[in-house]
Amino acid sequence: MAMIQEKDLSQITTFFSVLQREVTILTFTQEFECEFCRMTRELLQELKQLSEKITLEVYDFVKDANTVKKYAIDKIPATVILGDRDYGIRFYGIPAGYEFTSLIEAIMDVGRRTPNLPEDILAELSKVDQKVHIQVLISPT
Repeated sequence: MAMIQEKDLSQITTFFSVLQREVTILTFTQEFECEFCRMTRELLQELKQLSEKITLEVYDFVKDANTVKKYAIDKIPATVILGDRDYGIRFYGIPAGYEFTSLIEAIMDVGRRTPNLPEDILAELSKVDQKVHIQVLISPT
């Protein structure tokens, strides 16, 4: 059964048509997949089919320990969005519901390689002179 509804496929394909650069999605699961690991992998496989600019790499959380360490993955399912470099974008858990829009926007931002922010915000952000770790926790309730 498809994860993405038929009515949404053409809209997402249109969104992805503006991708200017390659986007690599990494997903971390395990051989004996949990329910949400399997669903996340299937969802990302469907997204990959919507643009030639998207590649998907699937890693086993246990067997691919070096890659897990490289991207500092500490739980699964995990999704990493990469461009020319690692921008630090991570999704833990299945990026469905409200998080699905954030996933699509992250893919589009990385595919453009330029942030979709006003100049005044970019100017303020350029003043940050240290690493910042931001986590957003979402609950459907």
